[in-house]
Amino acid sequence: MAYIAMATGFLLVLIGFYGALTQRNLLRMIVAFTIADSGVNIVIVAIGYMRGRTAPILDATVSAAEAVQRIIDPVPQALVLTAIVIGVGITALMLAYAYRLYERKHTLDIAKLTDLQG
Repeated sequence: MAYIAMATGFLLVLIGFYGALTQRNLLRMIVAFTIADSGVNIVIVAIGYMRGRTAPILDATVSAAEAVQRIIDPVPQALVLTAIVIGVGITALMLAYAYRLYERKHTLDIAKLTDLQG
């Protein structure tokens, strides 16, 4: 099961990078980066998955003595939650920049934005 999730994550990363490199519209590039970000998150969760293990909660079902053999490491999940929050913030920042660029230049096509080219 983890292999399917990992393959799906890598596929999303490849689709996202392909879209970011081949599109000329800034909004499409932002969506492509968001897809790649989601793929990376899926890969991290798939790496942290361990079959037959339970949530990292010590209670009556899992004693402290057998916790090492029976619980999942919560660090990959915590990293993904943090990455999701950071990804939403970066996406909002990219959209704000695209909006301001459209207000000033009246286009989102990167081929027409040649102000900094020598």
